Amino acid sequence: MKLKFDLPVKTPKLLKRLYSGYVWDKYATSATEKTLYLTFDDGPIPDVTPWVLELLKAYNAEATFFCIGNNISKNPEIFQQLVSSSHSIGNHTYNHLKGWKTTTETYLANAFKTEEIISRFTTPQNLFRPPYGKIKRSQAKALKKRGYHIIMYDAIAYDWDQKLDGKTCADYIINNAQPGSIVVFHDSLKAEKNMKIALPMVLQHFTEAGYTFKPL
Repeated sequence: MKLKFDLPVKTPKLLKRLYSGYVWDKYATSATEKTLYLTFDDGPIPDVTPWVLELLKAYNAEATFFCIGNNISKNPEIFQQLVSSSHSIGNHTYNHLKGWKTTTETYLANAFKTEEIISRFTTPQNLFRPPYGKIKRSQAKALKKRGYHIIMYDAIAYDWDQKLDGKTCADYIINNAQPGSIVVFHDSLKAEKNMKIALPMVLQHFTEAGYTFKPL
């Protein structure tokens, strides 16, 4: 089986049960505290990733960045900023491969190439997020055998969708996230406009509600 559809803003419980070997949320560890796990996919890139880092710092927020290997290679100084921060770093393949359209051999080679690039800067963490949320069971099985946790999400902002506006993206998260939610934003050019509107709104709302923001 393989995921072949776009996920809704809030991941359904049934989907989480069907793919229970993946990490969708951290409800169990956040039962007694208000914690959100912000994640950012597709960086690092100039202007956008540094902007996110500055905003997170202003809110004393920690997050997890799922980085594309090719972007790390092109922007080593920005990636070094991530390495030097308190944020977590995850693997998002080398060039954003769609798992169910890629052979397992090619997919793994692509992911391991990114792992090698990350290892030039720091010890790789065991966090992997499949681009598009699409991954074959064979790919996930091999990655888990290598020690990776397959990180999905509980709520997604759809900040990359040009048909949406930033406030709508913020509302998606504000109305659907709860203690323990893993939330997805993107530090990418495609998402920049909406993300730069939505992320401050989300940080402000949940900070005022007494939440903290932690890395995975």
